[in-house]
Amino acid sequence: MTYLEIIERRRALRIEGYRTLEEVGFDGPWVTPYQKAACAPDGPVLIAYNWLDVPSVENNRKILEELGYLPRILFNRVLKEALDICGEQRADLYITQAFHLLPAERSSSIPARDIDASFKAVTRHELLGRGVIALGGAATEACVRHGIGHSFVCHPSARGLSIKEKAKKLAKALTDTGLWSAPAAPLHSLYSAN
Repeated sequence: MTYLEIIERRRALRIEGYRTLEEVGFDGPWVTPYQKAACAPDGPVLIAYNWLDVPSVENNRKILEELGYLPRILFNRVLKEALDICGEQRADLYITQAFHLLPAERSSSIPARDIDASFKAVTRHELLGRGVIALGGAATEACVRHGIGHSFVCHPSARGLSIKEKAKKLAKALTDTGLWSAPAAPLHSLYSAN
């Protein structure tokens, strides 16, 4: 399936109770707005839970129109540090999510059946033949339910570890895909934190 066909699948996806990218003014030549900055055709794939919710889009429209992501949120701070460790850029990644619609409220829980509908219609087509890293439980569970081979890393927004600890774990997973060379520093010094 071509990238344009996957975009069309995302555009056609409708599940009651959620808004589409088009409905919030973010339809474009991407599967997710993260791909404005992270759409490498052969880099590792990071799968997150979902992009954002409707209020976050409405409150951050200007920066989202420019970048496609919010650089100050924890997820993106961890990702930036992991990329710095690897000596890579966002453009060297492909970022997507398990769920391609937007919840109406912040921190809304998305039922597995809705994640599966989105994953089946869209996400699984993005992953074929790629080095896949699932970020957090929801993305991991979707990969397992759909038979997608992947590595697991805690979600960058998860609590319990520092930004540096999460970034080291993500950097190791990115390096372990075999698509990037190892960071310049010895692996034992970068990844010794559990």
